Amino acid sequence: MIVPLLKNIGFLPLLTAAFLTFISVPAVIQAANYLGLIDDPKKRSHPAHTETRVIPRAGGLALYFGIVLASAIFIPFAKGIAGILLGAGLLMLVGLIDDYHDVHPYVRFGVNVVAAMLAVAGGAGIGFITNPVSGGIIHFDTVRWSFEFLGKHSILPIADLLAIIWLVWTANIVGWSSGVDGQMPGFVAISAIVIGILSFSQISIDNFPVWTGTALAFITAGAYLGFLPWNFFPQKIMPGYGGKSLAGFLLGTLAILSVAKLGTAILVLGVPLMDSFYVVTSRILARKNPTWSGRDHLHHRLLDAGWSKRKIALFYWGVSAILGMVALTVNARQKFFAVVMVAVIVLMLILWLKLSSIFLRKSASDNG
Repeated sequence: MIVPLLKNIGFLPLLTAAFLTFISVPAVIQAANYLGLIDDPKKRSHPAHTETRVIPRAGGLALYFGIVLASAIFIPFAKGIAGILLGAGLLMLVGLIDDYHDVHPYVRFGVNVVAAMLAVAGGAGIGFITNPVSGGIIHFDTVRWSFEFLGKHSILPIADLLAIIWLVWTANIVGWSSGVDGQMPGFVAISAIVIGILSFSQISIDNFPVWTGTALAFITAGAYLGFLPWNFFPQKIMPGYGGKSLAGFLLGTLAILSVAKLGTAILVLGVPLMDSFYVVTSRILARKNPTWSGRDHLHHRLLDAGWSKRKIALFYWGVSAILGMVALTVNARQKFFAVVMVAVIVLMLILWLKLSSIFLRKSASDNG
């Protein structure tokens, strides 16, 4: 059953989005250079940057173009998809502004909240999740507020609030794991494909036509695959803040549209998730602002350990692919224990790299 569905629902949307994104990148590169949407390390010093060349940014514009156009072709217009694309468009626009001049982290955070609210207003709430211990269902849609305003509307306060928190979180953790060439587009495409395959059995969701989540998952995967040749080492364009936050926002939304596949998204995004958890926790403990960027992410530590950018990108892709295959073959309870195992392994890797760097620095100092 999956093969014909993949052919009809996934294959064509993926190829279309990949093609549209790929052919739009050269025009975006020219526009970025003309408008000054570039990354120049000499003019825009940033502790998290790993690039020494002058590189065009604004990759989010090409990604958004491919996603919107492919969605218009393959997904029937509905309130739900309109809310998602409006939220994605807001992230892309703020991303373009950030590509020209750095936007304050608090402003970006506020924009993330508004974008999430637009998606939730379209119906992308977390109505329930599977209990990873008992296998039962935990409902968040039992509380409902209904009102009349140009028609009947409903608000699910708990489900909607959880969805907003989830979307803001995913928009940030994916963006934080995009420090080297090709790193982010590869694992985003893999994650979207896994969610897309698991969404084949989805039921209809209010405000979303059947197969919306499946089609959007493969469209998202296609867009980032189409962008990857331009972003892989040596990159010719960066995704920019728009492309990074757009990826996390869409993956978070896809997990909701696939009928609360939050556990799948958490597992496939295990490395970015635990990296962000460690970074935020360590910054808070050090009394630093967790929203300000620094050179303390896993890819920075791997670079300092001597890994090449290509090797780091392939590492992220490989881990995401392995975890994706695991997600396709286990139940909710097994998925929970897999997430715990990944969390422990990633945290051990981060701590080992941190301790190794301290030891090596001390040795170098003693050696004069």
